[in-house]
Amino acid sequence: MAIKAKTVVTYRATAQCPTHARTEIPVRNLDVIIDEPEERGGTNLGPTPTEAAMTALIACTNVIGHKNAKRLGVDLGQVTIDAACQFDRRGVLMQEEIDVPFPAVTLTVNCDTEASLEELEAVGVETAKYCAIAKLFEGAGTDLTVNWVKAN
Repeated sequence: MAIKAKTVVTYRATAQCPTHARTEIPVRNLDVIIDEPEERGGTNLGPTPTEAAMTALIACTNVIGHKNAKRLGVDLGQVTIDAACQFDRRGVLMQEEIDVPFPAVTLTVNCDTEASLEELEAVGVETAKYCAIAKLFEGAGTDLTVNWVKAN
């Protein structure tokens, strides 16, 4: 009898909040620190929550993009990802409630590769289907654009 892998799992974490600005979150065997810059009363030991959201989107695009490229037999070569993120700060400044805090995000996935533009676009289509963080942003109403570009 084959063992069936769970498709839905529950992540749990208990964070310590030593200051109003710093949150320390154990994840696996890592200690993740989310913090504010010194000018906002933090200790600058990690990204802000909103910076962490943007970096999670970039990282998810990288990981899921590479998984799809491998599945499709596409060598992405050297990859860099540029992000341009519009962030409506009125919410975090408590000026007013904002329904879509990130109205628009554009990622440019630069691939220094011999792969064709068509192959890169196929990787992009598949990545859009499976990137969990991209799905979160889109579900929240963000206009997310991801451009897969042949860098050479």
